[in-house]
Amino acid sequence: MTERMSTQASSKKSINETSRRSRRVLNDDFKTKVVLEALKEECTLNELAGKYSLHPNQISQWKNQFIKNASSVFSGPKAMKRKIEALEAEKTELHRIIGEKDVDLEFLKKTAGSWG
Repeated sequence: MTERMSTQASSKKSINETSRRSRRVLNDDFKTKVVLEALKEECTLNELAGKYSLHPNQISQWKNQFIKNASSVFSGPKAMKRKIEALEAEKTELHRIIGEKDVDLEFLKKTAGSWG
C-alpha cells in the first residue's frame, strides 16, 4: 500500500511539473533550417527529429507547408498588390453600406419621433 501511495505522489508531481512547462516558440529561421535539411534527404526524419528535439510529424507538417507555399516566393509583389487592392475595394464597399444604414437609421428615428 505504501508503494501505491508513493506512485500516486510521484505521478502527481510529474503532472504539476508538466503543467508548469511553457510551450516552445520556434522562430521561422529555425523552421526553415529544419525544412531545408529535410528536403535534402541526407538523413531520415527521425534523425532530424532527434537532432532538433522535435517530433517527426512536426517536421513533415512544416515541410508540406513549405512546399505548398513555395510558389509565393516567385509570385512576388504582384499577387500581394492584387490582394491588397481587392481588400481595399471590399473595405470601401462596406463603408458605403454602413453609411447607408446610418442614414436609414437617422431617418427612422426622426419619423418615429413624429408618430409618437
